Amino acid sequence: MPATPEIETEVLTKDYGPFRALDSLTLQVHAGEIFGLLGPNGAGKTTTIRLLMGMLVPSYGKARLHGMDCHAERVEAKRHVGYLPDNPTFHDYLRGREILRFVAHMHGLPSAEARSRSDALLTRFGLMEAADDYAVNYSTGMKRKLGLACAMIHSPETFILDEPTNGLDPGAARDVQDWILESARAGKTILLSTHLLEMAERLCHRVGIIDKGRLAAVGSPAELKEKLCPGGSLEQVFLAVTRPNGSGRQSGDGSSEKNGPATALPPAPPQS
Repeated sequence: MPATPEIETEVLTKDYGPFRALDSLTLQVHAGEIFGLLGPNGAGKTTTIRLLMGMLVPSYGKARLHGMDCHAERVEAKRHVGYLPDNPTFHDYLRGREILRFVAHMHGLPSAEARSRSDALLTRFGLMEAADDYAVNYSTGMKRKLGLACAMIHSPETFILDEPTNGLDPGAARDVQDWILESARAGKTILLSTHLLEMAERLCHRVGIIDKGRLAAVGSPAELKEKLCPGGSLEQVFLAVTRPNGSGRQSGDGSSEKNGPATALPPAPPQS
């Protein structure tokens, strides 16, 4: 019997009134896989991530983490995932060290382990000198590092990372990419959203390109390049499936189909 996917969506749909932000997204991500979620601004990537994290209620369809429903079982599901939002924010009057220990306690770690893990992560991300500064005063890059440390503090099986290298200098960005590869080799599952196509091509086992709320193409970078842009790059694949007035888009199984915009569609049928 095939292993249960760590991340799974089934015709996942999100409407805001007449506007369909995400339309019938179906995909699976398995243990040890790095899956890149790509798409233009406003394509539906962050909506997908927020649905997976139980922050939004789906209009139709299902999302599962570690086999658990992301909405109905969201509290338990979140115990198995480390989440980095696109813009991490922290309480004005907590220091970096205090924030990490607070998150560790929220995940049920005993005090001694919370202290040791916090110190190890602060050291790993070069934040130890600023550990007792208020996080509100951190730079954008430092907040990103602290957010990553919060995602890692409870050693989850799965990571969902929204633009994990935004605001980082080149050295820190490379360190994060090395950690992503190291985590996948250890059997962790990583879903990452990024606009950095070179990084996605280098790191990801598979990518899914979302355009106007719909899954436009999915597969390994090599498969998509061979099918859509022989001899080309992932950037050329991305442009081929997302540019206006293109020659069609790829469905989830790789077949070509002509689709209109996904921004003003009739509502999905009610769930039974």
